Amino acid sequence: MSEHVIYPVILSGGIGSRLWPVSRASCPKQLLPLCSSNSMLVDTSKRIDGLRSPIVICANAHRFIVAEQLQAAEVRPHAIVLEPVGRNTAAAVAVAAHCAAEADPQALILVMPSDHVIGDLASFRAAVDTAAPAAAAGHMVMFGVTPTRPETGYGYIKRSHPLPGFDGVLAVDRFVEKPDRETAARYVADGSYSWNAGIFLLSAGAVLEQLAEHAPAVLASTALAWKTAVRDLDFHRLDCTAFAECPSVSIDVALMEKNFAGGHRAGFHGLERCRCMGCPVGDRR
Repeated sequence: MSEHVIYPVILSGGIGSRLWPVSRASCPKQLLPLCSSNSMLVDTSKRIDGLRSPIVICANAHRFIVAEQLQAAEVRPHAIVLEPVGRNTAAAVAVAAHCAAEADPQALILVMPSDHVIGDLASFRAAVDTAAPAAAAGHMVMFGVTPTRPETGYGYIKRSHPLPGFDGVLAVDRFVEKPDRETAARYVADGSYSWNAGIFLLSAGAVLEQLAEHAPAVLASTALAWKTAVRDLDFHRLDCTAFAECPSVSIDVALMEKNFAGGHRAGFHGLERCRCMGCPVGDRR
């Protein structure tokens, strides 16, 4: 695996409404064994063996089942951060960046939804290794999937030229979040667009810097919520009042659309064998 310090961040705050009634608010899809004998959360945690212990972001209501599943799988998390209320993925990524930067100011964070299925784990790990130098240099690296249909629930990444100095990483020409069907069909026919997999490799410090520029309210509320969080065994309980003040916005809208305009601080790597279970990327809350 990469020589860079990478903290996996597993986003497990969703309620899995698209798979109701199999997936319920009390036990959403990421906590169910839908694709193997393990829950999707455990499969995600096993996917990143060799990196640092994961930072898991989950709802307060799911804390015990999350902790029990990880313990049974012999996964010792760096932190299980409890969201008192759902505030979408920008808030979750911001909190993870605060957590990782506190442990190591140079840390990278590998942001992953907990409801993906990736068949070729060796290729996934190689993709992370390839992307790490670009992320360490301050680029925000997004992983993409080759589209098979004009899906309107996903974001689309337009790939560009190779990113200078980083073999295997492409610059991004543009990022479009959830286009209409006609536009999505045009992107698929074009052949230079990929679906946004919702997986990102980022410098924790760069995330906080970009939030300060593009989403200062998200940065301010999550910084206070993390600073005043209460440690309870393996759990980090975010301050409810501070976290509730955070705008509810996806990381795609808060940062990616802005940073991936014209290739600014942007990188891309493809994942050919990744799929999402019943939940369009960028809308996991």
